[in-house]
Amino acid sequence: MPRNALCTINLTNLRRAYLGLAGIAWLFSAQASLADEAEKIIVSHGFNEYDELKYAPDDPHLDYVNPYAPLGGEISIATIGTFDSMNPYATGRGSWGALSTIGYEDIMVTTSDEVGSYYCLLCETIEYPESESWVIFHLRDDVTFSDGTPMTAEDILFTHELLIEQGTPSYANYIKQVIAESEILDSHTIKFTFAEDVPKKGLITQMGSLPVWSRKWYEETGARLDESRLEISPGTGEYVLDSLDVGRNIVYRRNPNYWGANHYLRKGRGNYDRIRVEYFGDSSAAFEAFKAGEYTFRQENSSINWATLYDFPALEKGWVKRETLADGSLPGATGFVFNMRLDKFQDRNLRLALGHMYNFTWTNENLQYGLFTQRESFWENDRLKASGLPEGRELELLEEFRDQLPQEVFTEPALLPHESGERPLDRQNLRKALRFMEAAGYSPGDDGLRGDSRGEP
Repeated sequence: MPRNALCTINLTNLRRAYLGLAGIAWLFSAQASLADEAEKIIVSHGFNEYDELKYAPDDPHLDYVNPYAPLGGEISIATIGTFDSMNPYATGRGSWGALSTIGYEDIMVTTSDEVGSYYCLLCETIEYPESESWVIFHLRDDVTFSDGTPMTAEDILFTHELLIEQGTPSYANYIKQVIAESEILDSHTIKFTFAEDVPKKGLITQMGSLPVWSRKWYEETGARLDESRLEISPGTGEYVLDSLDVGRNIVYRRNPNYWGANHYLRKGRGNYDRIRVEYFGDSSAAFEAFKAGEYTFRQENSSINWATLYDFPALEKGWVKRETLADGSLPGATGFVFNMRLDKFQDRNLRLALGHMYNFTWTNENLQYGLFTQRESFWENDRLKASGLPEGRELELLEEFRDQLPQEVFTEPALLPHESGERPLDRQNLRKALRFMEAAGYSPGDDGLRGDSRGEP
């Protein structure tokens, strides 16, 4: 074959090879570009699964604090019982002291005027894809433990592994299932990759709620997380243990070298120099001690006590200030709860009948001194509470399930029945309750009691 022909063949092959490689390179580039477009990476100072974050990282402070509050003094509180340990993470091993977690901080923290918002405290930012399949914490480089040692990604990983090795078995087993890999990217960056076959919702905040313990202290002391002890390991928090008298009192003092004193999430907080916790055998002893001035702050949770016991000399002389404060938080879920595992309570009409039978207004005025407020939602005191008729986006979401929902969801306001304070049983609601009982198949028997088709009440 002529040399020039051979040369021509080689050049052709080279040209084809080049074009092929170029095509492969373009293909990979296009795939990478599509992957980037499909999996948007988010970098933020916080995280909320449902809503926008209220606060920006350059905000001066949280809205509900006083950044100019004076520093100093002591607040003392009471608690009932005793303690023999200061390690709250040793579940089932001793009774740990009140506020024994006060010296520790989580990577991210929540606020009191939002639902579902988590903000970076020990981190500057978090990084995660839209799929939430992993999260990277970019840690602050100025965080120190109370002993002065800096916090690094090594401490985060150590805490994570310590919880798996020495924490409660249920938590350890759960974390093993949801965390596929944990890796330190540099001294102040750590990544957690979640398992592919688990729901991702809530996992970012789960890892953001991780407390941070000092690897150096645990290695030097040989202490274990699952042991009862009276010594507290160094934390990054505002307070440190000052003194304790087992079974009697615990005193914490403000750390003058606290790293986060000027952090916008911490301004206006941690104002007391000392926090003292006094222990008492029962609530009566604790109340008598308060009257005698043995501690300075008491939160009353009994309507009877509030209405009848606060008439002692110190209050009359003005030494004690008695106030009702609205804290704006979600109230505790108190009330009558139906056991839905019982067949009878599967019927909504029966549940409505029983709900109409309970006269909150009369009970509150006659038994609880009028000090309770009837809740109308599990989201009381929050904008997530349903009120009025559904409209806008809420109505749009409900429309898809109109055939599966009671019609009154669309026609009646979301309110509990109003009752009368004049008599224990409100007649109007009783009539409604009877109609619901009939609809549920409960009719009067020979004994005058209502029962179902089998005669069961």
